[in-house]
Amino acid sequence: MTDRCPTGLNEKLITAFLDGELTQGDEQRVRLHLESCSYCRELYTDLRRIRDAAMSTRFPAPPDDQWDERPRTRGSLAFRLLGWWLAIPWVIFVLAYAAREAWLGSHGAAGRVLVFGGIAAGTLLLVSALLDRLRDLKTDKYRGVNK
Repeated sequence: MTDRCPTGLNEKLITAFLDGELTQGDEQRVRLHLESCSYCRELYTDLRRIRDAAMSTRFPAPPDDQWDERPRTRGSLAFRLLGWWLAIPWVIFVLAYAAREAWLGSHGAAGRVLVFGGIAAGTLLLVSALLDRLRDLKTDKYRGVNK
């Protein structure tokens, strides 16, 4: 068997034919071609067999508790909350310290603009995303969905 269709038919047409994505004229052209070309007919049969096997394969859904990302114990919840309560002020402190050093340092006006422009841009993007998320919480129809 050859590596390609002897008449040069584009194999993408065969997959599109299999998926029902061709126009009526192209579908008829591929159907007639399959009748006369053993290579393409065998390719079509193989692709159909693979597609049918993939479509009929069932995958078991994992248990609900594997999807749940919330802390499972009170201790875990306490450590997570404590971690956030420590991380947020630390990030704010580091950013404020970096801004202070940049402002008081020997950097020129261009350096100050770069540092504070970056901090301002990042802060504005973060606040924008936070506002959108808070607005969406009110109408999020998937909020209670675990999977």
